[in-house]
Amino acid sequence: MSAWVLISLSWAVMATGFSGVALARLLRSRRPVSTGSTQVPVLLLRPVDAPTPRELENLATPIDYAGPLEQVVVSPYRPRLAPGVRWLPSDPLTPNRKVGHLLYALEVLQTQGRVVLAVDADVAVTGALVEGLAAPVASGAALSTAAPTPVSPEDGASRAMAGLLRYTHHSFRALDVMSAGAKAVCGKALGLSPVAMDALKELADHIGEDLELSKRLHARGLEVALSTAPAVVPLGTVESWGAPLARFTRWMQVLASHRPALYPTVPLLFTPTLPLVLLTVVLGSPVLAGAVAVLVTVRTLLALRLAALSAPTGNTDTGRPYALTDWLLGEGLLLAAFVCSLWQQGTVTWRGRTYALQPGGRMVRVWPELSGGPG
Repeated sequence: MSAWVLISLSWAVMATGFSGVALARLLRSRRPVSTGSTQVPVLLLRPVDAPTPRELENLATPIDYAGPLEQVVVSPYRPRLAPGVRWLPSDPLTPNRKVGHLLYALEVLQTQGRVVLAVDADVAVTGALVEGLAAPVASGAALSTAAPTPVSPEDGASRAMAGLLRYTHHSFRALDVMSAGAKAVCGKALGLSPVAMDALKELADHIGEDLELSKRLHARGLEVALSTAPAVVPLGTVESWGAPLARFTRWMQVLASHRPALYPTVPLLFTPTLPLVLLTVVLGSPVLAGAVAVLVTVRTLLALRLAALSAPTGNTDTGRPYALTDWLLGEGLLLAAFVCSLWQQGTVTWRGRTYALQPGGRMVRVWPELSGGPG
């Protein structure tokens, strides 16, 4: 047996073991359900710069929450809004405009006596999500988050995005059961306690503020909770592969900045299937082929379990028809993003501007040489 076969076989066994542990933990966990009705007063902030038609539709969707709820869209320009939705003009100068929007809203709006939620405009908010985010904070958690769950993909690029976030190890359901140390947090939907709002003030110049916030709260021994309801993200047609590739490449750069020790595990544990299949074809080893077949079987079972756990209640998109195949599309997208990030280490382009990345995700503006700098 050649050295290449041994190395590849070891890689396959390690990846299978990693997936097996995740599958075992997910099989022991039950589908999340609400423990009871929560009717605490809620301030729902929706930061957005230039909403798409799909996001405008999300903002106009009625929210069936039983308690007092005020929804405020925080943006530079007034979008078309449904009756009862408030607009707060905001045009922050901070590198992280989303955090800038939130800090301004928290400064001028009344938060006393209300649980503050921050949810991106691409999320279709439901009463279950409001309750799932608000209840843990009302019960004493420092921060709550929800698993992003893309639904209704209509082309290859959108299916790859949904496959990655619903059926692979990059699903926040899987990340939650496999987290060691600070919890995995998705900034698309957050419930903020007063201590989390205070910590957010130091993150206006950070990318991946959700990861840094979770890390800082964990270091203080504070609880970060996962919502019982997902953050449903309607996709439709994405049309171009460029947008999801750029997005997840940026995610990889954020990971390298925030958790450098975890960055190399992406190809080793999160996206090993396609490289191992290629090595099996090149090396022609029956033993390696058997090991990779076991890996594919375990990953497929993991995808089916995640589909069962992540299906939004009341949504026609159960995820099961796509789970058998789209986990591989998701792995391929993440692997491509990882490779792209290798050539973009140290800087990140975000919202048309380029920043140098420092440890912890802090961004420092890189001024184009031809402009003569900021002056």
